[in-house]
Amino acid sequence: MDVVPERQVEEGEEGLRHSRQSSAARFLRRLILVVLVVLIAPYLLILLYTPPFVHPVSTLMLADLALLRGYERRWVALEDISPNLVRSVMMSEDGQFCRHSGVDWGEMKAVVQEALEGEATRGASTIPMQTAKNLFLWNGRSFVRKGLEMPLAIAADFFWSKRRLMEIYLNIVEWGPGIYGAEAAARHHFGVSAKDLSRRQAALLAVALPNPITRVAGKPGRGMQRLAGVVERRARNSRDYVTCIYQ
Repeated sequence: MDVVPERQVEEGEEGLRHSRQSSAARFLRRLILVVLVVLIAPYLLILLYTPPFVHPVSTLMLADLALLRGYERRWVALEDISPNLVRSVMMSEDGQFCRHSGVDWGEMKAVVQEALEGEATRGASTIPMQTAKNLFLWNGRSFVRKGLEMPLAIAADFFWSKRRLMEIYLNIVEWGPGIYGAEAAARHHFGVSAKDLSRRQAALLAVALPNPITRVAGKPGRGMQRLAGVVERRARNSRDYVTCIYQ
């Protein structure tokens, strides 16, 4: 009996299996390489964004461009943004901005404890964390995003000065559909430049930040006005809390 054809069939099947395994291994290696590049790229961009002449764009801006919606953003230096807005945003969003190193671990611990106890949790994002999210990640709550966000915030706080961090944040944060940054927001909502914002206008912009789509700074309801009054008072008394920005 001739067994050569049978042997050839077995060798062919073995070669096919080997080819499939090799293809799967190559695909896996490429996938791992892509994941590593995606994970490392933001840290390289943090270094790239350090010089003041670099004007970063956020993932939301890129999404608007990709969807052919466009966006409005006029980059301005921190010196050309009213201190009223800087103080209001800091006291509304991150009162310990000058004291932590990217993550407010005390606040984070309290939020984790509330979650473990089954209570409704409040936000614990710092300005560096929000900056990292806006620049490199996506909206929406998830443990994956938070896990990526925290080390990026620590890296940004390490490589950037507090002034640079605040400057980038105030130039990329969203203040309405397609409205990004303090200058575009000030002109859109109040018809003034960012450097001319009053205390109440600045407080309204700060209060709008948690949800700038439903909270319209230029058309505040009674609830927004009440919250803006609280933020305005805190900003007026901020003094020691803003020493990393204003000595």
